[in-house]
Amino acid sequence: MGQGNDNLAALIGSRICHDLISPIGAIHNGLELLDMAGAAEGPEMGLIADSVTNAEARIRYFRLAYGAAGDQQIARSEVVAVLRGVSGGSRMSVEWAPLDAQPRTEVRLALLAVQCLETAMPYGGTVRITTDSGQWRVEGEAERMVIDPVLWGGLTDVRIDSDITPALVQFGLLPAAAEDAGRDLRVQTSADRIEVTF
Repeated sequence: MGQGNDNLAALIGSRICHDLISPIGAIHNGLELLDMAGAAEGPEMGLIADSVTNAEARIRYFRLAYGAAGDQQIARSEVVAVLRGVSGGSRMSVEWAPLDAQPRTEVRLALLAVQCLETAMPYGGTVRITTDSGQWRVEGEAERMVIDPVLWGGLTDVRIDSDITPALVQFGLLPAAAEDAGRDLRVQTSADRIEVTF
């Protein structure tokens, strides 16, 4: 029963996502039934429906990024749907280029990197995720970047001590997940671009 702390945290993340997706899905189904019965009219119902859709997308994203990463492959359609769901209505667009199913461990690394990029792109921008011969690149471009050198430096240099808050947990998880996957994490930053490769 000796689970490592990292694996235990991932299992907890998976459990929370699993337990939350069922009631959120039930609310979504209930809204669809109300809509079919003609009872789901008005801006209030639209707001509830949008909120439920957003919550479902975020839970699916969190399950992939923070849940236990096994050996399974994740279909392109699933990743694209998750990214479309969380970036809908946002100022940041995310483009997933890989055409084939990808190992869940690598999808997890890419999604954690996307969340890191979100913190540097509060005014919007574009994130592109590509892979070539097993080398992944998660690249963010924006006219205005807000780059915290301590957080970004801490991704590749364990000697940098950064205060990780709950909102920034992805900065603590990404290097640990990369190490667990046997990946060498590299980061390059400039005034309008950040590139994370592994």
